[in-house]
Amino acid sequence: MRLAFPVAQAFLPVFLVAQQAQNPSPMVEHTRAHHRLKEETPPGRREKLDLGTLFLPAGMKARTGVPVLLFFHGGTWLPEVAAARNRVAVVSIQAGAGSGSYSRLFEDPKRFLALLEDAESKGGIRFGRVMLGGWSAGCGAIRQILRDPAAYQRVAAVLLIDGMHTDYADGKPGPLESKITTPNLDVWLQLGRDSIAGRKRAVVTHTEIFPGTFASTTETADYLVAQLGLKLQPVLKWGPMGTQQLSEARAGKFRLLGFAGNSAPDHVDQLHSLPVFLKWLL
Repeated sequence: MRLAFPVAQAFLPVFLVAQQAQNPSPMVEHTRAHHRLKEETPPGRREKLDLGTLFLPAGMKARTGVPVLLFFHGGTWLPEVAAARNRVAVVSIQAGAGSGSYSRLFEDPKRFLALLEDAESKGGIRFGRVMLGGWSAGCGAIRQILRDPAAYQRVAAVLLIDGMHTDYADGKPGPLESKITTPNLDVWLQLGRDSIAGRKRAVVTHTEIFPGTFASTTETADYLVAQLGLKLQPVLKWGPMGTQQLSEARAGKFRLLGFAGNSAPDHVDQLHSLPVFLKWLL
């Protein structure tokens, strides 16, 4: 059972503990090291766009068919490191806190395709495979983009890093099995079905973090797997950056992975695993 209140209160009867607004996780975990990538500025060319920054790694000579990753909520240097290691172009976009700030960027359905055109024009290139990636709140931008049929058709692959959230139907969890709202998950179901059929590719990761006031990525992952008719397989092995993988569901070009951890460092572990996750997406 996951608790949304401090550990000191965990032994009180549940009805005596008031639900608090987005209580930060009280968990501090020192069992394993939380490795971090070293901040660096990979060599290459950078172009400021109407939204975000385009980075073309040094040595990228192709002018057409260039694979590109649009990554949301990962800063600039870390997506650039991932792009340089995997030999792809990247557009890094930051929009503040909360998935709403990212989804609002693409309320105009024309903005996504216009962003691609802007990047191609300023980069002097033509994109081939278009990939979307987001960590945490950044997944809100991807959800909004994929709701537009033209944008959905243009995107070949999607990477969701510990950010597939939705609301609770009753505004709060549990106390046992929680009921979640599903409209925000419809586009992920469509993506999952198309990935299983081989028309798209998707890599989805989640931790065990329990936000408290909205559904966790564990709950949404469980829903997605069930709706897709897949079976979550228990796994116990090391993942990237010293993470611990606990579960996995795979079919076609769809891959969902669950990782241990319910603290803030566990969440950041996921972001610093981006170079490996991107390799899997490719």
